[in-house]
Amino acid sequence: MNTKVKKSFKERLQEKKQAKQYRKENNIPTLWTYIKPFKSSIFAYIALSILYIIFSTADTLIVAQTITLITEGRFSQALYYIIYIIILNLLLRFDNMLSSIIFCNFQNKFVSNLNRDLSMQAFKFNATTYSNNPSGTFVQRIIQDPMSVVQQLVSIVDIITSVINFLIIFIYIIYLNYIMGLMFVLGFVLLTCINKSKLKTWKKKQKISNQKSDKIYSLTTEIVKSERDIKSLGLENKLSELTTEKYNDLNTFNRKKYITHTYYNTAIRLTNVLTEIFAMAVGIALLDHSLITIATFMIIYTNSSNFRSLGYQVSNLQEIFTNIKIYSERMFNLFDNKKFPIETFGTIDAGELKGRIEFKKVGYAYSDKLSKIDNSKELNDEYELSENKKVLNNLSFKIKANTTVTFVGKSGSGKSTILSLMSKMYTANEGQVLLDGIDIKDLTKECLRNNISLVNQFPYIFDLSIRENLLMAKADATEQELKEAIDKSYLSDFIDNLPNGIDTVVGESGIKLSGGQRQRLAIARALLRKSSIILFDESTSSLDNYAQGYIKKSIDGLKGSSTIVIVAHRLSTIRNVDKIYFLDEGKIIDSGTFDELYENNEMFKNMFLAENI
Repeated sequence: MNTKVKKSFKERLQEKKQAKQYRKENNIPTLWTYIKPFKSSIFAYIALSILYIIFSTADTLIVAQTITLITEGRFSQALYYIIYIIILNLLLRFDNMLSSIIFCNFQNKFVSNLNRDLSMQAFKFNATTYSNNPSGTFVQRIIQDPMSVVQQLVSIVDIITSVINFLIIFIYIIYLNYIMGLMFVLGFVLLTCINKSKLKTWKKKQKISNQKSDKIYSLTTEIVKSERDIKSLGLENKLSELTTEKYNDLNTFNRKKYITHTYYNTAIRLTNVLTEIFAMAVGIALLDHSLITIATFMIIYTNSSNFRSLGYQVSNLQEIFTNIKIYSERMFNLFDNKKFPIETFGTIDAGELKGRIEFKKVGYAYSDKLSKIDNSKELNDEYELSENKKVLNNLSFKIKANTTVTFVGKSGSGKSTILSLMSKMYTANEGQVLLDGIDIKDLTKECLRNNISLVNQFPYIFDLSIRENLLMAKADATEQELKEAIDKSYLSDFIDNLPNGIDTVVGESGIKLSGGQRQRLAIARALLRKSSIILFDESTSSLDNYAQGYIKKSIDGLKGSSTIVIVAHRLSTIRNVDKIYFLDEGKIIDSGTFDELYENNEMFKNMFLAENI
């Protein structure tokens, strides 16, 4: 039996060593990484805490001595000791004030540093990481968890200080009478056993609670962002029911969690009270047999409440360490590439690309399994692609520099996936994607981002002015460059009629703009970057004919200056492109100009006629 326990301990120790080595090899930070820069502040805080212990212990001993003097009838000397008690309490309050100021400065910088680094890490994740996890997973870890950690850290040194102080008093009680002290020791052992069971249960339930909270954060984010669609489709009641269901689920679980927590806390309180009562009963028996003095009994009785505080503080301390461990694991898992894969880039900086694009026998399939929300297991390994899983299958084509091409086809034919592979949002499972003859995997991040602009169907517009949104694309853009981009994207008339013109704030997600205006502002941003390759993903599919016409003019104005690749939903918007690739089930089944496909491809002709009936 003992051998088995010893082996289990060795295994746990080995696992900890392996985990530490893994974090080191993969540059995964720990909580200490962020605490370390504040060592001087922490040492100052600890020094003040040690002084607090000294002052507090001295105060306790002087109060005990004062009680002894009172029981002996030496009142004048007892009054003299009161002066020391007043001085010590003033020192305690001053000490506490200084330590609070130091910790306040530490916690603000600590949280800011964590928020910043976690946010920067989120920019590195690849598309699979975002698609495999709800948005709440990232929101909670980046914003809420750092604050949760610091809230736990706020009291941890204070609790340790209190525990040390209570232990000193505890030892003093044993020194005064070991029999009564033994009662407190037995109570403390029982208390430790209860706490151990409590924290094991708490840790397990807290992780589940965090997962449920992630789902609610994700749902809330989606509701806020899609408020207009929800109202227009009359989904308020449905989403209200769904939200209520998820909140009820979380509340029900948390209620059960806290009920269990309450059971343990009740057991802890009962243990504290019974220990104190039994110790007092033993004290009375000792008094009855003249084995202790009244003064000793009074000192022990006066300080017996410290045992109760010691029990609470030890319980709180263990709970805090458990919570810190949970939150730290959640935060720093974001730096674990196996659990949250990041984008990878090459080392070739090709400068300004000409804009040639080539796909060589490219195959791509989305993962058919999603990782668990808590990412407690590694993401699924790459699996061998089967024909029925592929979105793209053995796809090959070439696009010349400064030409305009379009990919059309039914929904699910792989059009948007092609753009994601061109911009390296996704990485091909098979074959090669080449830019100017260079494998896209070998190009640096800067080279890719500087040469490719992507205009999505629903581009994100920041809660800034139009000018600031444009400058996000090019911070040093001149007034002339801004005007040219605005003119070419057909935004001039609209902006000129605004009260504050280009300095008008457009609201979160550009809510003050129409769909067409958001699209044109996104195009203006792309124009400012002067990218060699500009990708348009379903840019006109959700717009009316009037707005669609402006977007078409904007895109036509770019012809010849960049390589333009368009994923089109409306065939009527692509009549002037240089070449059309017609896709079906991840394969190019035909290509040519609009007129060539209309004359020679019955499926393409039927799609166009169906759209224009």
